[in-house]
Amino acid sequence: MSAVRVEADKDSGVAVVTLDRPHRLNAIDLDMARELAAVWQGLRFDDSVRAVVLTGSGERAFCTGIDRDVVVPQPSSPYMQDDPLLTVGPKANGLWKPVVAAVHGLACGGAFYLLGESEFVVADPTAEFFDPHTAYGMVSAYESMLMAARMPYGEVARMMLMANAERISARRAHEVGLVSEVAEEGGALAAAVRCAAVVAGYPPQGVQGTVRALWAAREAGLAQAFAQAPALIALGNLPAGRQAELFAGRRHGGFRVR
Repeated sequence: MSAVRVEADKDSGVAVVTLDRPHRLNAIDLDMARELAAVWQGLRFDDSVRAVVLTGSGERAFCTGIDRDVVVPQPSSPYMQDDPLLTVGPKANGLWKPVVAAVHGLACGGAFYLLGESEFVVADPTAEFFDPHTAYGMVSAYESMLMAARMPYGEVARMMLMANAERISARRAHEVGLVSEVAEEGGALAAAVRCAAVVAGYPPQGVQGTVRALWAAREAGLAQAFAQAPALIALGNLPAGRQAELFAGRRHGGFRVR
C-alpha cells in the first residue's frame, strides 16, 4: 500500500501530496522515502501541476522524521554516510515548482528535511515543532543546517539543544519566521491550497525561475554545511545501542510548549 498520496486538481493546477502513515505519525521508512523521491521526480514532468501542497494524514502529526524501526547500514568511513532522508525533499529531486507545507500536530526531527525544502509553511494552531536528536545522543546536523537558513540563530539553537524538553508552538513559529501563516484550527490545508492556487495561476516560467533564484541564494551555504555533516554525525553520535536505550527510556509529558 502506498505511503504517499497525490491528488491533483487540473483546474487549479495544484497537487496535494499527503504523507500517509498516520499509524506511525507519518514517520518515514525506506519505502516512503523512495516513494517521496519518485513523487517529486514525477511532478517535474506533469505540466498540469504548477504548485504543490505537502501535508500529513491523520490528526496527530505532519511528520515525526525517520521511523525508529528503520535500519540503515552505514559504512565505517565518515566520508560515506548514508542518510535516506537526504532524497525525500523536492529540491533534492530537482523539482522547482513551488511547494507549500501545511502543518498540523507534530513536526519534528526528519520532518525538517521536508520543511527546509518547502517555499513556506502554513500551520494549524495545533502544530508543534521540535528536534529530539540531542536527547537520544544524536547530532542534529542536516536538520539544524536547514532550519538555520529559516530561523534566527538563537531560536534554532534553542530548539535543537532543548530537544524533547520544549516544543515551539505555531504562534511562536510564526513570530520567528518558520511559519508564514497560522490558519484557524483545522484550516492549514485549505489555507495552503488557497496560496498554492494563487501561485499556480501565474505563468510557470516566472514562478519556477523565482523558486530557483530563492534556492540559489541558500544552496551555496547549505552545500558547504552539508559537506561537514557526515563527519560531525560520525564523531558525535552515541553507538546505536546506546541511542536505542535512551529512546526506550524516554519520558512522556515532560515537555513544555512555548
